Amino acid sequence: MKIGNILKTAFLSAVVFTSASAAFAQSCTPKISDDKLIKPGHLVMATSPTLPPMAYADQQGTLKGLRIEIGYEVAKRLCLTGEYISTEYATMVPGLKGGRWDMINAGLFVTPERRKILYMIPYENLAISISTAVSGGEPIKTVDDLAGKTVSTDIGGYAERKIKELNADFKQRGLKEMTINLFDNYATVYQALRAGQVQAAVSIDPVAKQYQDRGEFTHALSGMYPTPGSLSFGSKDVADAVSGALKEMKADGTLEKMMSAYGVSQAPGDLSVLDQEG
Repeated sequence: MKIGNILKTAFLSAVVFTSASAAFAQSCTPKISDDKLIKPGHLVMATSPTLPPMAYADQQGTLKGLRIEIGYEVAKRLCLTGEYISTEYATMVPGLKGGRWDMINAGLFVTPERRKILYMIPYENLAISISTAVSGGEPIKTVDDLAGKTVSTDIGGYAERKIKELNADFKQRGLKEMTINLFDNYATVYQALRAGQVQAAVSIDPVAKQYQDRGEFTHALSGMYPTPGSLSFGSKDVADAVSGALKEMKADGTLEKMMSAYGVSQAPGDLSVLDQEG
């Protein structure tokens, strides 16, 4: 599908969410001039609300989650009204380049290819977790305890890629490989564990923490294979301003408080904008 058609389809179906802190933004001087923004006085952010507890919509359609909260807090500190557009991952970079939003707030991985076209601020660590049933079954205390187990994870995600790499490592070391069952989302990944179809569920740290906090599953292993997720921009001016707000949040403890509540660690670095490569 051509980029133009992808964008047209996404933008017709996009849902816009505006921060309740709009009144606050109007009471101070914006730190980004209107000519640098898609919409004067607003920080327009693209997100994909499909990954609770990082970003999701509740039953009333209100956006919630760590990434959502961080975006609104950044907008507030920039004296702007935070506004979200819900869209698919495939449209995010084309939409940014097409002037549809100021920032991608979806934890994009930092890659050499993306650094050629985007300004990126690594801020969160995405790491893999292993969840097991609260009782029964063989305990999983180390990565090698997964050898020979049947596990579930989401198709096409970071967890699938890493667990398949682990399987290759098991094979190379002469350990029994895992049987990997793939599902469309983490809800069905954990439903398979609940139903006893698998012995472990493979997800990312905040998802596993959420299920353990509910008392549904045991968070057996965490912090595996961390990789940085970023806020991404097309404008260096906007990126620099957001970097400044994030550094303020880190200095006064706000960022740590928000992230630790979701079981997410900060990415290495000082929240500066990465220079574009190439």
